[in-house]
Amino acid sequence: MHKLTYFAVFEPVATGYSVYFPDIPGCVSYGEDFEEAQKQAADALGLHLYGMEKDGDEIPTPSKVPQVDTETAPGYIISPVSIFPSIVRNELDNRAVKTNLTIPAWLKEIAEAQGVNYSKIFQSALMDYLGIKTK
Repeated sequence: MHKLTYFAVFEPVATGYSVYFPDIPGCVSYGEDFEEAQKQAADALGLHLYGMEKDGDEIPTPSKVPQVDTETAPGYIISPVSIFPSIVRNELDNRAVKTNLTIPAWLKEIAEAQGVNYSKIFQSALMDYLGIKTK
């Protein structure tokens, strides 16, 4: 399983730690303590790289020595943060999402009277319509 590791800069602030990744501009996070900041940093990194991948952006190569912003507060900590892109991708691609659909009121009444699971039926019908075979 492929793992990506980037250095994060954990900057102390009045209410916890602000986090940024020198190699990934725009990828920032925060935690009320160092442990939470580490967890949030991993989540932010996974989501950011997933978004870059979906947008077709090039994923930067992790640097061996991070370039800390000169305006970073004293007392900062540099720590590696690792993610498994395939796990992040699988979780995000397979998460349940809400969608709205419209059906006649009479059909809804009959379906609810019979305890129909709309999500299951819609998913099955959509996969069938698109020709997607399940394992």
